[in-house]
Parts: sequence; structure tokens; C-alpha cells
Amino acid sequence: MATEWSIQDLAKAAGTTSRTLRHYGELGLLTPTRVGANGYRYYGQESLVRLQRILLLRELGLGLPAIGEVLAGEKDTAAALRTHLELLKQEQDRIARQIASVHTTLRKTEAGEPLMADEVFDGFDNSKYKDEVIERWGKDAWESGDRWWRSMSDADKKAHMQAHLDIAADYGRARAAGLTVDSDEVQAIVQRHFDWVTIGWQGRRPNAEYFTNLGEMYVADPRFAENYDRHGAGTTEFVRDAMVAYAAARL
Repeated sequence: MATEWSIQDLAKAAGTTSRTLRHYGELGLLTPTRVGANGYRYYGQESLVRLQRILLLRELGLGLPAIGEVLAGEKDTAAALRTHLELLKQEQDRIARQIASVHTTLRKTEAGEPLMADEVFDGFDNSKYKDEVIERWGKDAWESGDRWWRSMSDADKKAHMQAHLDIAADYGRARAAGLTVDSDEVQAIVQRHFDWVTIGWQGRRPNAEYFTNLGEMYVADPRFAENYDRHGAGTTEFVRDAMVAYAAARL
């Protein structure tokens, strides 16, 4: 009998959840190879390849509807994987440029040398998140945010990005110092975080539900978690809990 995996085993191997896999199934993205008499779902080799494609496309910023269109148009799995390998190599190059950009910014900042905009933002491309922003919050949210970002000067963009880096670092220091999430010191950091988010939303203040859900998204999405956990394992959860405390007390 061919090798197959239960939904729990597949989820564990892929670093996701059974609930996510069932959701993919409901959308027609990942159907089980067979369903046992007991109702359990089992997945074979083809399912592994398809799930790999889904996860890789998610990492590139595609929303689930767009992924469905991509997968529906694929006939040759090997050709599709070769194409995606090329995309990953391009993404690898972009990340390498980001790393080099940050190294340059750090070196020049420490040396007191003037910064060049093309060096600071080399490898950064907010448009890669377009499909995901539209899927989560709608087309108006994307267009409004995109117009705001493009209208900013290079200095303003740099200041906005640096403000979040400073906030993330302060969260990490607060957690390492053993401060509680509802302490005055930590809540002051959350206030700065809230103000930063409000600026990104062009002055619209997040309500309690949005701000709380934003914290949950930080924990659930590795791309966001990386911004905080670089300051110590568990920092993202600390940020989430601090945001929840802020929302409960002030929003």
C-alpha cells in the first residue's frame, strides 16, 4: 500500500494545523487522497507536493483565491516546481539585498556617515503583500495604504520603519527584565505601538477587536513573529498579551 499520512501527521510535518488543512480542503485547494470509513482524512504523495506548493505560494504573499487559480492552471507538477524554485531564488536574492542594506545602514549610522535612500531601501517591496492585504482588509485598505506609503519622503519612510524597530526592541528588553504585560512601563510601549499603527492607517484608530486580532496575527504569522522574536524567544507572545491588556483597559 502506498505511503499516506493522517491529517494530524501531515499537519505536524508541515508545521501547520489540522484546522488549516481542513480549511484548504473546504476551499478545494487540498482534498484528501481518501476518507476512511471512520471519516478520517488521509493524504498521499501527491497531497504532499500540493501542500508544499500552497505553503510556498503563501510565503510569496499570495492570497488563497490567487493560489487556487495558480494550482488550477497547473498541469505539469515538475514544471510548476521548477518555476517556483526560480521564484524562491529571486526571493533569496531579495532577502540577501535586504541583509546587505541593513548592514550598510548600521555601519553608516554607527560611523555617522550620510545615508543614501537607494541603499536603505534596497530589497524592500511592499507591493508583494498586495494580494494578502486585499484578502484580509479589502481593496480600499490596500489602495489607501499604498498611496500613503508612496507619498512619503525617503526620510519619513526610514523614520516610520525605525520607529517600529525601536518599539520591537523595547518590548524585548521589557520581557527580558521580567516586567508584566499590564505594567505602566510595558503599556507605555504599547501606546507607542498603537500610535504607530494609527499612523499607518492614516489616522484611523484601531478598535479593541482589531488591535487584539493584530496581536494574534503577529503570533500566527512567522513573518511578523520574526520582527519580535529576534529580541528573544517568546517576545511575540509577550507583545500579543500586552496588546490584549491595552485593548481591554483603554479601547
